[in-house]
Amino acid sequence: MRRDSFQLPTCGLVLQGGGMRGLFTAGVLDALDGMGVRFGGIIGVSAGAAFGCNYKSHQPGRVLRYNLRFCRDRRYWGLGSLLRTGDIFNAEFCYRTLPKVLDPWDGPAFEADPTPFWAVATDADTGEPVYPKLEKADEAACDWIRASSSMPVVSRPVCIGGRRYLDGGIADSIPLPKMQSLGFARNVVVLTQPAGYRKGPARLWPFRPWLRGLPAVEAALARRSDEYNRAVDFVEAEEAKGNVFVFRPPAKLPIGRLSRSRRAVQAAYDIGRETAVRRQAALRDWLGES
Repeated sequence: MRRDSFQLPTCGLVLQGGGMRGLFTAGVLDALDGMGVRFGGIIGVSAGAAFGCNYKSHQPGRVLRYNLRFCRDRRYWGLGSLLRTGDIFNAEFCYRTLPKVLDPWDGPAFEADPTPFWAVATDADTGEPVYPKLEKADEAACDWIRASSSMPVVSRPVCIGGRRYLDGGIADSIPLPKMQSLGFARNVVVLTQPAGYRKGPARLWPFRPWLRGLPAVEAALARRSDEYNRAVDFVEAEEAKGNVFVFRPPAKLPIGRLSRSRRAVQAAYDIGRETAVRRQAALRDWLGES
């Protein structure tokens, strides 16, 4: 253990999603790993789950590495995968071939680290969030991470235990209240949008043919902007009270939810690292108070 490491058993880590904007989160996490900061619990939504699991498996650099390598690879994601499989991110490639063969996810390290890790998914039949605790780095965990990351319209629901699930961000974009309910009164939150960002109302009518058979998901998407904005307001209120330390991009990231640009991937990651390094002293002050 590093002498200057921070072991924080009562402090949680909350990771927002955002598709490829999650490269910002990966940069923040790799910087925190380099500082020796470890948390008492981690919860991730969508890309926050898919990328955040590498923090628990102690694999800094892996998220950047495989995204730089495969972001332009048609096996990874794209219209071709959507037309062939119904998923814009190819499930077999992303959740089987890549983590098992091409750039292995270190399952033994994930399981050996005692930090509890929760993903967030949305029950496609109720529209409500679920919070599976991932204790094994097995196919079930990969299925939950896939479900947490399965964007509606461009992904099929993922069937687990006889139920259907989609992207956790539909029902709970920033699960800070969930972490508080689990006993983590103080939390570090990583957002992928800059300060002041609020989501506008969704225009669902073009996508209704693809949401047929998913009325609860359609209803959740219709209220999502209000729920998201309330979640951001809550984070900011808890930040003002000193209960939360927030990492957020200093400005709109130069990458969208979907991107094939290696330059944009690298830039989003670099901004995350730079943001964490720049705020290191403030973070250490805040952690020292906890």
